[in-house]
Amino acid sequence: MSLYRIRTVSELTGVSSATLRAWERRYGVPAPSRTPSAYRLYSEEDVALIVKMRDLVKAGMAPAESARLLLSEPATGALPTAPPPGAAPPETDPFVAARDRIVEATRRFDPDALEEEVAKTLTLGPAVTIFERTIGPALREIGDLWHAGAITVAQEHLASNVLGGTLIHLLRLAQPADATRRIALACFADEDHVLGLYGVGLRFASWGFRTLMLGARTPPPAITRVVDSLAPDLIGLSVTIPPPASRARELVDAYADACRGAAWVIGGDGSEGMRALIEERGGICVGRDLAAARQTIERVVAAQKRRRPSRASKD
Repeated sequence: MSLYRIRTVSELTGVSSATLRAWERRYGVPAPSRTPSAYRLYSEEDVALIVKMRDLVKAGMAPAESARLLLSEPATGALPTAPPPGAAPPETDPFVAARDRIVEATRRFDPDALEEEVAKTLTLGPAVTIFERTIGPALREIGDLWHAGAITVAQEHLASNVLGGTLIHLLRLAQPADATRRIALACFADEDHVLGLYGVGLRFASWGFRTLMLGARTPPPAITRVVDSLAPDLIGLSVTIPPPASRARELVDAYADACRGAAWVIGGDGSEGMRALIEERGGICVGRDLAAARQTIERVVAAQKRRRPSRASKD
């Protein structure tokens, strides 16, 4: 049986390596084997599955629905077909339905419909739930569509701007007025993907933290200035695309020093590969599962608060 590395599979299928990794991570399509060095190895069956996924997405089916359909099909070799236009969606969950409408409005390049669907979404529930179940998944799916060539960069930018503006508004509304703890959130120095960071801010707001948003490409010296001037209880850093090993070491060391003993966490798709470096320097690596790390974060923040003089005592 032939086995292929990811670059070869990308050339064979016309699907970018980034999209292949995203499909595997988000939808489980495909599930390649790994070498002892953790390199992906794709079988001929994996390549055939990717081709089917690619064709379904190009035919207009959302990546998440394409994956569900492919994984539920028996291995007959027949290509599932996309549902006809106007067919009722199989999902009845209002958050999933809202996500699908946002993605469809983006696909049609209809800014008025997109704004309308996003406005409707704001009535579904708490801000953090709206992000985690609708806006966040919509952004990921739209990104997948762009990587697959199913939508243009103009469509992707339109959706990012509309949804990004909504997230800024949601975070402003969600800030707890009586918060006694503050978190400063920033992206790594080489990181431009900032929208997911607003979702992180919404999660921390639900835990009683007030958020200071620093945004994309925040260098370590800026973190030092924030720590020295504002003394946040926690620093949160986001990295979506993992930097090369030497750059990862350099950045983790620089951010650890910049935090000056303050509690700090690093999350995002690119953080898992740096877990050993982060933990070696005393940080908390949360990967993509921030909620699972809450107890650890709360314990570290509480311990630091006991050691640190109060702001009032320093004045």
